[in-house]
Amino acid sequence: MLGKTRLDKLTPKDVQRLHAARRDSMKPASLAKIHAVPRAALSDAERMELVSRNAAKSVRSPRLEAEERRVLTPAEARSSLATVGDDRLEALFVLALTVGRRRGELVALRWEDVNVDAGTMRVRRSAQRVGETLQLVEPKTRNSRRPVPLPRMAVEALKRQRERQDAERADAGQRWKENGLVFASTVGTLMEPRNVTRRFTQLRDKAAMPWLRLHDLRHACATFLLAAGVEPRTVMEILGHSTVRMTMERYGHALPERMRAAADAMDDVMRPTEQDQDDGPADDE
Repeated sequence: MLGKTRLDKLTPKDVQRLHAARRDSMKPASLAKIHAVPRAALSDAERMELVSRNAAKSVRSPRLEAEERRVLTPAEARSSLATVGDDRLEALFVLALTVGRRRGELVALRWEDVNVDAGTMRVRRSAQRVGETLQLVEPKTRNSRRPVPLPRMAVEALKRQRERQDAERADAGQRWKENGLVFASTVGTLMEPRNVTRRFTQLRDKAAMPWLRLHDLRHACATFLLAAGVEPRTVMEILGHSTVRMTMERYGHALPERMRAAADAMDDVMRPTEQDQDDGPADDE
């Protein structure tokens, strides 16, 4: 809609027309992304003095309403893991839930990034589709590259994954292409991320949880950790967020129990003790 308009002739009204034309057919989040592209490009053009002003900057971005989604409970999480127990991607789903890693990060994970003996893993890259090509790119934030301690159940799942992969390598024979990937295809190559989601959907339906998305496992990880009293900064580092603020804005709903505990702690501090009663005000002489 904007392609036939010269940049120096582009006006805020043109950008508003773009919003109006897409408003009924797109979710607010998608429309906000469409708004962000010309705004960023025109900011570069303005700095390079190719245009006198950023027309998109004068137009308000679509307002995003927080989406209320059902939150996975610990009981449901245990049930879902039981469902995937015999699947070849079991360890991937366990890592998504217990350390909150993203799909692309897990697909790109290599054995050299995992220390099973020490119980740690490090994210060095992420699988991302660029056009029609699946590529390995840098993770979203610097925090994503830090080593993350693994729960024992994740370590055990990775050990089973190594055994499964050894068997697949033997079955594939000369067709196997070694890439050192933890979660490879049946011939050792980079796995299509959409196939991971497709398999999770099949297992989710088997577990009778049709509302559950693969990314919800990451949300559940953060929610469980915060509810268990883990410090927000620690949760931030586990998830690979860039700031504590991002963690709290997304997962602050997990804190009511901790806030109640804080209020109860204040009551405990201020409750009179026997010593206070013994040291009461002295009688007037």
